[in-house]
Order: sequence, then structure tokens, then C-alpha cells
Amino acid sequence: MTDPRDAARDIADARARLLVFVQGCSEQQWRSSPLGEADPRPVAVIVDHVADAYDYIGGWVRSLVDGHEVEVNPEIVDELNARHSSDSDAIGRDGVTGHLQSSGDALIELIQGLSPEDLAIDDGRVELFAKIAARHADSHRSELEDALG
Repeated sequence: MTDPRDAARDIADARARLLVFVQGCSEQQWRSSPLGEADPRPVAVIVDHVADAYDYIGGWVRSLVDGHEVEVNPEIVDELNARHSSDSDAIGRDGVTGHLQSSGDALIELIQGLSPEDLAIDDGRVELFAKIAARHADSHRSELEDALG
């Protein structure tokens, strides 16, 4: 069984790598859409999307820990992503960095405060959400780094 502190540290480490990437972006890179047609969102929107995902993943984790059922499927995630993309066209680097810090801090604190038994709720779904949060940040970061060269 995974220790919640390890799961929280994985999220924190992935977020830290993403923040280093953000600080290294030029203004041109920050506003560019390096993934082309595959993902036309600018870097700023993709990074803020990670912060937004921390928010909804935290909500799902809290709901599961509180004994509620949580429905998550590709359609729900696509709708959340579409809503975020349409709401975040003019976000600045400071706003994105602040959102990444605050939403990441909230999720990390939530995961750290869980017990190993909490991570096992719903056949390990809480732990899976924690792993997804860490992978999500790393996946977007490495994809953007590769595209920007």
C-alpha cells in the first residue's frame, strides 16, 4: 500500500519540474502553441490546465473520502478541459504560476492528510487520482519541452 506522503511528494516533485519549465519559457514560448493541430492551446493555457486539473482531482478525492460516488469518464474530462480552455485565453504567467502553486498546495495537503486506507478507497481510485495528478504535470511538461526543443 502506498504511503500518502510518497504520493503527495510525487505530485509536489512533478509540479516543481513544471514550475521550472514555466520560469524558463521566453515570453514568445509562453504565448506560442507548439503542439500545433494536435493541441492548439498556448503553453500558458496548457500549464494553467494542469493547475485546474489539481482543483477537480482534489474535489473528486474529497468526495470519495467523504463516502460519495464519483463519476469520471472521458466526456466529463473533455467538458472540463473545453470549459477551461474557453475561460483562460488571456491568462498571464504570474496568474498561472499562482494558480499552479495554490491548487497544487491544496491537493498535496489533501493527499498528505490521508491514510493508506483512504488511498485504497473504491479499489484504489483515490491513489489512482494522486498518480494521475503527478503524471499529468510531467506529461504536459515533457510534451511541451519536446515541442519547443
